[in-house]
Amino acid sequence: MQKEIKKLIKDALENLEIEVSDIVLEHPEDLKNGDYSTNIALAIAKSIKRNPRELAEKIVEQILRLNVDKNIEKVEVAGAGFINFHLSKKFFAKSVEDILNTADNFGKNDSLSGKKIMVEYTDPNPFKPFHIGHLMTNAIGESLARTLEYSGADIARANYQGDVGLHVAKAIYGLLKDEKLQDKTGDHNLQSSNIGKAYAFGSDAYETDENAKKEIDEINKKVYLRDDEKINEIYNWGFKVTMEAFEDIYKILGTKFDFYFLESMMAGVGRDIVKENTGKLFEESDGAIVFKAEKYNEEGHPKLHTRVFITSQGLPTYETKELGLTEEKFKTKPDMDLSVVITANEQMDYMRVVAKAISILHPEYKEKMLHITHGMMRFVGGKMSSRKGNIITGESLLNDTRADVLGRMSGRDFSSEEKDKISSDVGVSAIKYSILKQSIGGDIIYDFEKSISFEGDSGPYLQYSYTRANSVLEKAQNENILPDFENIGDEIFEVEKMLYKFPEVVLRASEEYEPHYIANYLIEISRAFNSFYGNTLIVNKEDKLSSYKVALTYAFSFVLKNGLHLLGIKTPKKM
Repeated sequence: MQKEIKKLIKDALENLEIEVSDIVLEHPEDLKNGDYSTNIALAIAKSIKRNPRELAEKIVEQILRLNVDKNIEKVEVAGAGFINFHLSKKFFAKSVEDILNTADNFGKNDSLSGKKIMVEYTDPNPFKPFHIGHLMTNAIGESLARTLEYSGADIARANYQGDVGLHVAKAIYGLLKDEKLQDKTGDHNLQSSNIGKAYAFGSDAYETDENAKKEIDEINKKVYLRDDEKINEIYNWGFKVTMEAFEDIYKILGTKFDFYFLESMMAGVGRDIVKENTGKLFEESDGAIVFKAEKYNEEGHPKLHTRVFITSQGLPTYETKELGLTEEKFKTKPDMDLSVVITANEQMDYMRVVAKAISILHPEYKEKMLHITHGMMRFVGGKMSSRKGNIITGESLLNDTRADVLGRMSGRDFSSEEKDKISSDVGVSAIKYSILKQSIGGDIIYDFEKSISFEGDSGPYLQYSYTRANSVLEKAQNENILPDFENIGDEIFEVEKMLYKFPEVVLRASEEYEPHYIANYLIEISRAFNSFYGNTLIVNKEDKLSSYKVALTYAFSFVLKNGLHLLGIKTPKKM
């Protein structure tokens, strides 16, 4: 419809002997002001020395003469020269019918057809707990991957994990000091939890005990060199069980990765690149090898600065490993069009320096790298510990949320298996929606109680809206009322005025890498449906419009299900 209206405006302007290169169409915030609006008269009036409102009236006159399509019911001038378009009942009914015909495919587009994109996200480190940041990058990364897929891209999901480094040495130190934590009789989640405790112990010791610090630094060298049998044995076991525990979390979150890249493997690749280019791109400085990125500062771009790539002890830094990782990604997928990496904001500066180094070494990669950063999660009231008194990790937040939802389901007529499944789906939706409902770069204020509410701005509210629509459709099936478009009536419901917008929202989310457009749209359309549900008897054999109202409910359920899929949220049929 956007294309049709833009063409009408363009043709109208041509009739007035006015040429324009770009026409902006928007949806008015208040549906009373129409379904589309343009400021074209205001935008061009000054340059052609015309009064904007008078020009708008002339444009509308031409549009009404040219418009033979009954999809547009009314075109009017508003304010200083805005032109508002009101779509017809016929258009809305046709859009509902289109949704029913395309069902699970409604909203898809081919804007990225043929493009091969790798999305790297989550990136938890073995031997450390799965923290809040990992939960955030997972929610964002999975949603972006699904949205880009919906726009036709061939997506590869990648996970980069720090299997070497000081954090591993700290955990092994803790395990050596308390051998009970090496108990292998429990399942991998329990064993992984013990490793997390060992890491916390080792991390504290490293900061407060000089002897412990020396011991941990020594363990760190041995992990790199793989020359100590006892440490190798602990390392192999710890790596295995923490990676298995992560896989359990990915399953709950609905993520399946295609590629796993390990820091230990990337370190050597990056080191070789740096050494091969020392004296060309990289420079020696006080025994270390650095990249003086400030030499390549460009006007209008963020300032770059010097970063160490190999320390004076000969160890590769994060920057060098990222260099190796990028090289390895393009070797793994040589025909890749875009490599997307999602991290926290604090990694922005050093990633810019790495990107600059890579773009000099490989100019062909410059336009094929995209780094997206997210803010922090903060908690209402500053609460930073779980119900057990521990610091909140991503895993504990996930478990606490699921447990709370399960507790609220007591007395419901579900089997224990159904309760577990629903509480898991609802708990995940509470967290994911809280992360995805706002623009990616900012910090998130997480309100535990509001996140699991079945009313208002929450993931469970969206799921509940879906189950409500599903119950209406079950009732319609039982009464043998099928979707039909013979009698559509004259009344235009608010939910009708929103359904057709879904493909536009998906396309915008894909182009701007911003899932919050989808999340916000789903809340708005769910509120519109719930208002329709509350004020309308949908299933009624005595009502000749009931079949169309049922069709409208089907259309809403398809759009909501497709939208929730793009957020990585499941749609339980009952709650």
